[in-house]
Amino acid sequence: MKDIQSSTKRWWILGVLALSLLVIGLDMTVLNLAMPALAEDLQATTSQLQWFANAYNLVLAAMLLPAGLFGDRFGSKKVLLTALLLFGGASVACALAANAGFLIAARAVLGLGAALMMPVSLSMLSVLFTDEERPKAMRIWVTATALGMPLGPILGGWLLDRYAWGSIFWINVPIVAIALVAVAILLPRGRGSDRIKADIPGMLLSGGGLAALTYGVTRSGDKGWGDSGTIVFVIVSVLLLAAFVWRQRKAAHPLVRLELFREPRFAWGASLATLVNCAMFGVLFGLPLFFQAVNGVNSQTTGLRILPLIGGLIVGAQLSGKLVARLGDKAIVGIGFLLMAVGLGLGALTDVSTGYGYIAFWVALGGVGIGFALPAAMDAALGALPPGSSGVGSALTMAMRQVGGTLGVALLGAILNAAYRGGLPAAQVTGEAAEAMRTNVTAGVAVAKQMKSADLLAAVQSAFASGMDAMLWASGGIAILGLLLTMAFLKNRKKASSSSETNVPANMV
Repeated sequence: MKDIQSSTKRWWILGVLALSLLVIGLDMTVLNLAMPALAEDLQATTSQLQWFANAYNLVLAAMLLPAGLFGDRFGSKKVLLTALLLFGGASVACALAANAGFLIAARAVLGLGAALMMPVSLSMLSVLFTDEERPKAMRIWVTATALGMPLGPILGGWLLDRYAWGSIFWINVPIVAIALVAVAILLPRGRGSDRIKADIPGMLLSGGGLAALTYGVTRSGDKGWGDSGTIVFVIVSVLLLAAFVWRQRKAAHPLVRLELFREPRFAWGASLATLVNCAMFGVLFGLPLFFQAVNGVNSQTTGLRILPLIGGLIVGAQLSGKLVARLGDKAIVGIGFLLMAVGLGLGALTDVSTGYGYIAFWVALGGVGIGFALPAAMDAALGALPPGSSGVGSALTMAMRQVGGTLGVALLGAILNAAYRGGLPAAQVTGEAAEAMRTNVTAGVAVAKQMKSADLLAAVQSAFASGMDAMLWASGGIAILGLLLTMAFLKNRKKASSSSETNVPANMV
């Protein structure tokens, strides 16, 4: 273990992991651009189009916790190689899909590969790097996971302008091939731990609960919180997750050791990272719609306009890395939430006439806040994990962030939609056109253009800008809550001990 922590190989391994995570983030957003082509080529219904995205997200959410256990049980190298094979094979299957059902199934397998890859790669940071190096490695890991999402519209738009829709999946294959070879050669073989037993009931309860919650919250964005189906899925998810917690308290070999939450740095580090996702996923949901519906730009330009978020994140990660030793990670996380709150508050002053320079500034400021808060919060959680629990603990952190992001999109999206619908002119349009206009801003813009009414178009765009402002005020409120919780509960990192071996999990010993 000391050999790999003193070898430059660990940075090459991190580079390979970062490249793989970049593809996972890209796959979360790139599919949206291909929806029109998929609807035409595969004769996909609206429901099937939704399942192209949901199949990936649901499996990803459901399998995160079991994936962490697999890493601790069988060894990180075996699980990571399996994940890459699944991800690469599923990418090929997606690219070659001849009908909607096959593509949905392939997307589900793609989600399984991503679920196996993410927590295992995160848990490896405590194996490959010492306590002093891990914050830097964490910043690289976080940047890679975040960079893929805005790259989806940019790269996807470029590919779809030139090639068939299958090209958005073919790009995964060479990256996965490189990662497979690199992991096979560079990563040391881990034995795993025979003492870790599979908690099958826990897997079923946690997977079912997270999947039901993800589906229910996602459905609320389309049907509203008063929809009976939404209510049923949310209630089912609460019951399943409550049963999961009860099971973990009684099981001889629990999937999640609940005593992890007795460690304040793990509990609050994971919770604060979840709040970052919840606040900023709303921005990633609302801004693309603003750029396309209000500013009238295409998907590729939209992706380019979100790049200040990534630039800010990279700058924030670099600055926080230099300041954390002097200020402590509690101050770094707090500064991050403060910058996010200021950026989001400035964003809430955006209107139809606002220039892109102002938007780029507050988006970049929010990105700097993420670069401060997210890596430091996750490192606080990861650094508190006891030996033998890095995989499950990392998976638990990832599952919390995934649910936090989903809740952020649904809850903040509901605020946006309510304000948007409330701001629409009631008297100018009636009947089916009015109902279509209320569905979303894209449909509203289409109705206004079809009616050739400049006044109606301006009203629709103004209503959406007001809705986005309301959403950003709420996002800023979440950031302020994160700041208050950080100052009240997150304990500063204790000085690292002379030996880093205490943080080495059993799966690599």
